[in-house]
Amino acid sequence: MRFAREFTAASLIHLVTEEHEYMRNTKELFEAVSAELSKLFIGQDELVLSTLVALFSGGHVLIESLPGMGKTLFVRTLGRILGCKFGRIQFTADLMPSDITGAPLLDVRTQEFRFRPGPVFTQLLLADEINRSPAKTHAALLEIMQEFRVTVDGTSHPLQRPFLVLATQNPIESEGTYNLPEAQLDRFMFKVVISYPQEQEEERILTLHSQQKDLNRRLEAELQTVTSPEEIMQVTEANAEVRIEPQLVAYINRLVRQTRSWPSFHLGASPRAGLALMQGARTLAAFRGRDYATPDDVVDIVLPAMRHRVIMSAEAEVEGLKVDTELQALVRSIEVPRGAVS
Repeated sequence: MRFAREFTAASLIHLVTEEHEYMRNTKELFEAVSAELSKLFIGQDELVLSTLVALFSGGHVLIESLPGMGKTLFVRTLGRILGCKFGRIQFTADLMPSDITGAPLLDVRTQEFRFRPGPVFTQLLLADEINRSPAKTHAALLEIMQEFRVTVDGTSHPLQRPFLVLATQNPIESEGTYNLPEAQLDRFMFKVVISYPQEQEEERILTLHSQQKDLNRRLEAELQTVTSPEEIMQVTEANAEVRIEPQLVAYINRLVRQTRSWPSFHLGASPRAGLALMQGARTLAAFRGRDYATPDDVVDIVLPAMRHRVIMSAEAEVEGLKVDTELQALVRSIEVPRGAVS
């Protein structure tokens, strides 16, 4: 019995050591990816952090920004660093669902139909100006984003993981655009709002990207691939083991439920918002070298996780209130739990 107790204690020490080793490696991976990104992509810290958290949590990101803010550069740079395939779909009013998913084509030699994969069969997908296409085209992405597969003529075609959708929409143009359905908005783990860069950041952008050098060559010459799709999936699965104490679960639940009775909101967040906060907090904790999540991890992702899941009331819009400001006030109104980490 004494030997059994010693063996069990030694095993626990070994497991704890391995767990902390994994967390340190995850933190080092996050720092390595961020360092490589900064070589070509300047600033936009919320975009970088939210995208990496979503990627390592199996989520997707909606980006609202003005034109010319470097979204394509960001995704291509990220693909090079992660060793993942990059694809882009330019959404237009005449884009059909089959243009995204692919369709069966007749093979002249065999006289049989064969499935031709569409551009969605990639790993990092930039869905540019997604709100310029009608609802039937948006619907083609619903199953893809949720289940990571494409079903055509009753046959399912799995997508290669990891699979991350980065969808963009322009906030100032309304002509020729369609509102994204609430069901699709809810599929995005985060919504990131990109603003103009700071003065010093913009100076660095001008210096770095004004020499008309071929981007493909720069991606090959200046960036290193620091991970692989296989490692990304391993880290994503391991992030599920990051601890979230019951007090923190209750705190997340209160945050989400409070949006449904907040005076400025006509519509509150769905339970999927709570799942996004839970998954995101776990991944963010791992990036920070911890095997447990804290309230700070939750608060740091509240805005991107919930700003697209609530709808302002008509009165609040007339008064000029902003979603982010109201969400910040909501967070401050809820007491941070003590003993959320043990």
